Amino acid sequence: MNNNKCNQDHEHRAYDHRHGHTHHAEGSFRLLLVILLNIIITVVEYIGGVISGSLALISDAGHNLSDVLSMVLGYAGEKVSAGRKGDKYTFGLKRFEVLTALINSLTLILIGIYIFYEAVARFFNPQAVELKVMLPVAFIGLVVNVISIFVLNSGTKSSLNIRAVSLHLLFDALSSVAVIFAAVIIWFTSNYWIDVVISCFIGIMIIWSALGILRESLRIFLQGVPEHIKTDEVYDAILSVEGVKSLHGLHIWSINSQEVFLSCHICLEESSVLSDVVIKEINSLLDVRFGINHSAVQVEFGTFCGGHTENCCR
Repeated sequence: MNNNKCNQDHEHRAYDHRHGHTHHAEGSFRLLLVILLNIIITVVEYIGGVISGSLALISDAGHNLSDVLSMVLGYAGEKVSAGRKGDKYTFGLKRFEVLTALINSLTLILIGIYIFYEAVARFFNPQAVELKVMLPVAFIGLVVNVISIFVLNSGTKSSLNIRAVSLHLLFDALSSVAVIFAAVIIWFTSNYWIDVVISCFIGIMIIWSALGILRESLRIFLQGVPEHIKTDEVYDAILSVEGVKSLHGLHIWSINSQEVFLSCHICLEESSVLSDVVIKEINSLLDVRFGINHSAVQVEFGTFCGGHTENCCR
């Protein structure tokens, strides 16, 4: 009976492994297609910005360029993160995904700062803008960004990198809308300083979008508890399991944007308690209530826990 159960578990894990690789391959293909689309629009917008004299259009091209760099790093991160674990890297290289997301966010912040620098220079030396070039190019940028968002839509929750790329594309689309808005206002008012204002607006969006990814990446690197999990709630939940007398050494962390780990020591009420039953209940509780499916629970009895208090894990 136990052998059949083990075989079923093995087959289930094998299916999950193949299923995961299928989703990974699809995500990589979508990402590669979006990279090619955004390389094209980056070149088109930059050339259009130079010809039209629109700083907003050049800023939007810079935003797209940062996204192209981010997606290239993200694509590499997805490939490397999917690598199998070995003797040297027992977790594999799953955290490489977070490293690329960190680089991406820092790149976006630098791009945003550069846009502000150019906007200040253009404010003191305003230039006329050729709207017949600026407006259609901005429309093309908007269409390509919308298409790219739909291409990646089914993978927005699959990884930190895919979510980062999707967020970048959303702000690219908003940037294109802002450029179109600026072109319309300039068309009717001839106030070319609007182009500078929109450039600053794009710079703010770039930096704001980068800060969220930067914060999440640093949390994972510093082994912080995921935002959706409350340590006190996990502590109380484990302590509520029948047979658990006390709990200490509780640690919760993640190695990438998907997998959450937990380790702790539990003290059982008496040696007659079946530790396997308690651990099974704890693992089920952690998975169902908190989405924690990687746990290491050490069982202790009697005075082995001496010196520890219920609050030592907090």
